[in-house]
Amino acid sequence: MSFNAEQEINRLWRGLHGAQDEIGRTYYRWRQAALEAAGPDAKPLDVSLRAAEIMGTEIGKAFLPRLNWLKGEEAWLMNLAKSYAGNWINHGAIVKLEKGENPFEVLIKWERCPWPTFAKEYGAEMEEDVLCCDRILQSILKDVNVFFDVNYKIETLKAIPRGDGECLRRLYKD
Repeated sequence: MSFNAEQEINRLWRGLHGAQDEIGRTYYRWRQAALEAAGPDAKPLDVSLRAAEIMGTEIGKAFLPRLNWLKGEEAWLMNLAKSYAGNWINHGAIVKLEKGENPFEVLIKWERCPWPTFAKEYGAEMEEDVLCCDRILQSILKDVNVFFDVNYKIETLKAIPRGDGECLRRLYKD
């Protein structure tokens, strides 16, 4: 049996994209079910923000074993930023990192992100998408800050769902 590397790569690539699409759709299916279960007075943003907080906290806990303080705080910060980027890259985003103007600052730039498309597909407001992403990103830092005894924050400077063409977040030491 011969092996065709190009065919195998294409098959894996399609499978990856299918899995990435399923992640987004599953989240919004869950959102729909949660809203129906919560009743007619439930506010979609409140339900989504709570889910985002839980997700971010869990992601932050998963980051902890991969963060290494031994090479110094600036290297640690870049590693943290790479963890943020990698999480979204796994979902199909294109994310780049740049050093900030200050020593303990990294800019995280989403050049492409599938989540606004999923939000639109399921009728969620674009601002809900931004606020939920912000909540996830901020919630990641809760346990990370406590565990490493630091005080880092992340803020959104630009957002694709707001029409900015890219999402730009500033991860910095407060």
